[in-house]
Amino acid sequence: MATAFTEEMVDVGGSKIQVLKGGSGDPLVVFHGAGGNSGWLKYAQALSDHYTVHIPTHPGYSGSDRPEWLQTIPDLAAFYTWYLEQQGLEGARAIGFSMGGWVASEIAAICGHAFSKLMLVDAAGIKPEQGEIADIFILSPAQVTGMLFHDTSQAPEYQELYGGEPTPEQAEASEENREMAVRLCWKPYMFDPRLTGLLARVKIPTRIVWGRQDQLVPLECGQLYQKAIPGSDLVIIDNCGHVPQVEKPDEFVKTALEFLA
Repeated sequence: MATAFTEEMVDVGGSKIQVLKGGSGDPLVVFHGAGGNSGWLKYAQALSDHYTVHIPTHPGYSGSDRPEWLQTIPDLAAFYTWYLEQQGLEGARAIGFSMGGWVASEIAAICGHAFSKLMLVDAAGIKPEQGEIADIFILSPAQVTGMLFHDTSQAPEYQELYGGEPTPEQAEASEENREMAVRLCWKPYMFDPRLTGLLARVKIPTRIVWGRQDQLVPLECGQLYQKAIPGSDLVIIDNCGHVPQVEKPDEFVKTALEFLA
């Protein structure tokens, strides 16, 4: 039976953020990517059979307030340490997707007790030495969507998420999300020069998961994360792009459950 999830507004320091929540068991906090909170997808449903899943919508994104002081990814990391503390979620397991992986890694680097286990999935945040992170701000939304996947035919929720024309409300939310992503990630673009050094502080079990054919954040970035975080491991999902949780949800959930247990 599908787990029912709730949508609630949570006040953090005077700013309200939207949080999707469902399941039972130990808490698992999920940080979404630059495009916004995709909602309660198949992977979240599967994980909620084992954990109480919390998916906050980043401040400044559609559905959440935008605090004026919040300008950078380290600011966002500071905001979430406050959220974890206030909600009694310190020591939870965490998964971060793309930009959300960058946020989660910053949190883990500055606050040793924030998480008990950390999973970074095709995470931004580290500048590759050879390739480059695709500049999503100069591409059209359709081009970015095209680059998310290696093969859309293997993504069971592709049509539901990207198949139709967006409604005016969805288009407006998408523009709001893009505007906030620009504010957070523009300079320097999609990386923090301090992060590689700071990650040496991360002492919790960490798994890095990457789609081998990621066209947005190259696999090299996953290898650099593994090198920077002591004792971490890297799981590469073949024939998969930037969003394994959508493109290959069964394989993604399998490696997630194995690691998080």
